[in-house]
Amino acid sequence: MASLGMSEPERDALARFERDVIEPSMTGLVLLQFTATWCGPCKQLSPILDKVAADYAAKGVLLKRIDVDQDKMIADQFRIQSVPTVYAMFQGQPVADLTQFRTEAQIGKAIDQLLTQLPVKAEAQDLKAEVEPLIAMAETVLAEGDATRAATIFAQVQAIDPGNPEVIGGLVRAVIGEGKPDEARILLDALDEEAGKHPAIARARTALDLASAPVADVSGEEARIAANPDDHEARFAIANARLAAGDRDGAAEELLTIIGRDPAWNEGAARARLLQMLEAAGFDDPWGRSIRRRLSALLFT
Repeated sequence: MASLGMSEPERDALARFERDVIEPSMTGLVLLQFTATWCGPCKQLSPILDKVAADYAAKGVLLKRIDVDQDKMIADQFRIQSVPTVYAMFQGQPVADLTQFRTEAQIGKAIDQLLTQLPVKAEAQDLKAEVEPLIAMAETVLAEGDATRAATIFAQVQAIDPGNPEVIGGLVRAVIGEGKPDEARILLDALDEEAGKHPAIARARTALDLASAPVADVSGEEARIAANPDDHEARFAIANARLAAGDRDGAAEELLTIIGRDPAWNEGAARARLLQMLEAAGFDDPWGRSIRRRLSALLFT
């Protein structure tokens, strides 16, 4: 914006705009709301924008307001025809018109899309870049069977990023792998409702449910299977006992046998339990991929 021929108040307004909007937008995403004291819809929208900006502050989002009556020159530069008008600014330029969005969910969704497209720099992005390789390392260690070392790594990452549900979910599964279900349950019970909705936490809860089955003597059920291979109730009990003992291969074999002989047995109980095991293992787990292929072969061939 050229300052030639401006009055002193206009120069001051331009300096404030450059300091408060342009400069922060060089690295962050600035929500710029044009408003007025007499504007009823502005008064309804402003608290929503305040809430969104607070929620996204760590991701480099900042909210600034321009009163079109007090800073008419700035409003004229943007050719504001009505208020409220809301732009997203990045590197000194409007990158999106958010005026049409009037709810927290709509605005949040639009910001999420912008943050995936723009190289916004902020604390959250820096933290994500730091912890992602550590999470991947811990997952690899856990998949290799070293639950104690994986738990140590997850705990160290949690110290860096305490509220990360992927870290907490991984720590829970590692603790379960150590044979400490009570400790895992304490970690899960400490989560708030919103964190509990994350897929990583759902996966951890499933893992805990599977690990909480009591270890049982199934010698009687094994004798029943020897006499009648189609005794699916006995085979299902054996699968649960194998699972409780940490033998997921043995448990999966028994469940696959039931599915192969009678997929609909007990309203698909064997398939449901196997799917629980696969959820706990995770989509990228090599063991899980192998079991999924075998399950698909039984169901679709």
